Amino acid sequence: MDTLDITGNMWGMAALAAAAMLVGFSKTAVSGANTISLAVFAAVLPARESTGVLLPVLIAGDVLAVLTYRRHAHWPTLWRLFPAVAVGVLIGTGFLFWADDAVVRTSIGAILLLMAGVTLWRRRSTEPARTAAATGGDGAGGQDAADGGGAVHDGTEAHDGTAADGGGAVHDGTVVGRAGRGRIMARSYGVLGGFTTMVANAGGPVMSLYLISAGFQKLGFLGTSAWFFLIVNTAKVPFSAGLGLIDAKSLLLDAALVVFVVPGAFIGRACVHRINQRLFERLVIGATVLGGAQLLLR
Repeated sequence: MDTLDITGNMWGMAALAAAAMLVGFSKTAVSGANTISLAVFAAVLPARESTGVLLPVLIAGDVLAVLTYRRHAHWPTLWRLFPAVAVGVLIGTGFLFWADDAVVRTSIGAILLLMAGVTLWRRRSTEPARTAAATGGDGAGGQDAADGGGAVHDGTEAHDGTAADGGGAVHDGTVVGRAGRGRIMARSYGVLGGFTTMVANAGGPVMSLYLISAGFQKLGFLGTSAWFFLIVNTAKVPFSAGLGLIDAKSLLLDAALVVFVVPGAFIGRACVHRINQRLFERLVIGATVLGGAQLLLR
């Protein structure tokens, strides 16, 4: 892999450094914003190899996110997702073994556009909660609804039999039906998330949609997401190395980029309670669409 050739390209390195900083910011502030980083890495580097270069940068961001939000994870949700995610990662590994750079580039572009569409759909589906929060919700609950999450789970309390938990204390037909739908939802999102994160490091929007639909508040969302991606991304390293996507040269480039993740994470942590979520999501969606279209037309 000739990824180190990029070090002679000042603008290319600047773009990768900015993308690495955005990874840190997204991990501690707005999950899913690193789809922009994905598009930048795939545009500056060969698309297939870019996934291997980006992975250690993402892991660095995951470590910082876990250090920040480690107390807010909901582990039953994580354990429910992991088996399906493992299946998706294996499918994605097989795809990468077969696909060449052109196919991977097109796939990343298509995944980005798909994730932008999913995010738009999510924003429309949560608009009533956002409107209620904007017109004066009930304190902390209104804040979290405005941030795109339900005012239900903060990651520090036990869940109470929601569909995401797949259980309930009262075993009537309604609860059993919700439990079944919860398991189906977890498996579906898990497989899709595993595939998209393996092929394009683009599992963020998929998991964001799942956690939001499960009713997580902002801190619970960030804590559960942080642990999820630290574990999954670390587990992906042997697969990426086996595919030749991670090697000594790519790790040297990562060493130059990881330092930019730290200030991005600190900026995100400082801004997480001050972000105008609607405007930022619009910018992220717009940049994601442009990035995906650029990869498809390249």
